[in-house]
Formats: sequence, C-alpha cells, structure tokens
Amino acid sequence: MPVRWSALMVSDAAGMIEEYVNQAVEPLEQARIVAREALNIPHLPQYIDQHFLGLIGEIDRVIGGSQWEPVGRLRAKIQSIRGSLPEEAIEAEIRASGQQVLI
Repeated sequence: MPVRWSALMVSDAAGMIEEYVNQAVEPLEQARIVAREALNIPHLPQYIDQHFLGLIGEIDRVIGGSQWEPVGRLRAKIQSIRGSLPEEAIEAEIRASGQQVLI
C-alpha cells in the first residue's frame, strides 16, 4: 500500500532537526560542566544544590550522557521518527525523482 505522504521529506526534516540538535549539544555540555563545578561552591546550601542537580539531570535527559539517558531524549525521538519510516517508500521516492542513493 503506497503512502500518501512523502517519507523522503520526513527523512529530510529529521536530518535537519538532527543538525540543529547537534549544534545545541556543545553549549548544553558546557552548561552541564559549569553546573557541576557550581556544586563545589563552599558552604552551598542544599536547597541551592538541588537546583543545580536538577539542571544537570534535565541536560542529561535532553542530550544524553548519563547512565540513565545515554542517548538523550531528542536523539531518541529523531531515531524513532526514522525507525517509523517505511524504507521502501523512501527508496521508491528516490527512484521516482531520479536522485542518487548513497546507501
């Protein structure tokens, strides 16, 4: 059964999203480093400490890098989009458009 939407356009959109996510990763990693260093501030009260820990946890969830979120939710969502695409539909669109495939 042919799909009525463009699997190739969805794949291209996922690729563009991934590029933007990759650009955002480095600044978020830097923010995580600063937050971890802030935990070493002398006499830091626990109610402030917990906010830094929460921030670190949120960054870990978004970009990955922790034992609980090794991939990160953004990349996992992109992988799930790609995993949902029927490969044969993408290949058929590429053949129909005459584009070369680098697979």
